[in-house]
Amino acid sequence: MSANKDREVPVRIIYRKKGHGAAHHGGAWKVAFADFMTAMFALFLVLWLVNQSSDVKSAIAGYFQDPLGRSDEFGSSITPGEGSQAAIVRPLKPADVVDRRRNRLQVMADRMENDVQSMPELQAVADKIQIRVTDEGLEIQLLEDSLGVFFESGNALPSMRGRQILALLGHELSGLPNPVLIAGYTDSRGYHRADGYSNWELSADRANTTRRILNINGVHDERFSQIRGFADNDLKDPGHPFAADNRRVTITMMYMPEDSTETAPSDTTAAPAGAAPPPPAPDARGRT
Repeated sequence: MSANKDREVPVRIIYRKKGHGAAHHGGAWKVAFADFMTAMFALFLVLWLVNQSSDVKSAIAGYFQDPLGRSDEFGSSITPGEGSQAAIVRPLKPADVVDRRRNRLQVMADRMENDVQSMPELQAVADKIQIRVTDEGLEIQLLEDSLGVFFESGNALPSMRGRQILALLGHELSGLPNPVLIAGYTDSRGYHRADGYSNWELSADRANTTRRILNINGVHDERFSQIRGFADNDLKDPGHPFAADNRRVTITMMYMPEDSTETAPSDTTAAPAGAAPPPPAPDARGRT
């Protein structure tokens, strides 16, 4: 009996706690989900802004910097209208956007005039280069004199000065994406060759020669919207139809296509890019 007691194994009782299912995580997942949605919203907003024009970006930046448009009244200073906040750009109105684009072209026009004035070889013909901003865009007129400044008389070949100024204009115009329109004009002196070549062909050939030189100097082919030849149907000096100033070539860097509805219409309605100009009407001398 005592031997059996020695062989007995003591009984051990193990208590195990029953589980109550998965632990409760609280609302942490909601915070993570909200952060994810915020990041996605920011991504889509950035992608949308990337595709907008610089003017729209400026307007949006101005709104977030000054939502109430009161920066002129309350700046960072105690005194109204003073301090760093007073210099913040206000949200742009449509008219302000047009003014900004026009001012940008005016800055380029001023720079071109300074470049022309700074080139000694062009001093003698600086008064024959007229640069201005019109309702169509930045217009550059190359006016001839009795001897022929930019083109040889009765010829579409440019002179040395003509090549120099067109190369300069090409470098300047290559910096912006605006479409370019080129037009040639003659005076009312009759010009006819045995092969039928007339002022119509001469004005168009000078405009096309101008296009080629601009293209060589940085203005890409896709930017040329129209090449026009007007002959003597749009005289610069109608009171003197034989005046040398009527012989000219104009280069117009037009506003971007999205600006056309915001700018004032010009006197001459331009045809769509790539469209052929309407056939000319015969004048008093029966020329067409």
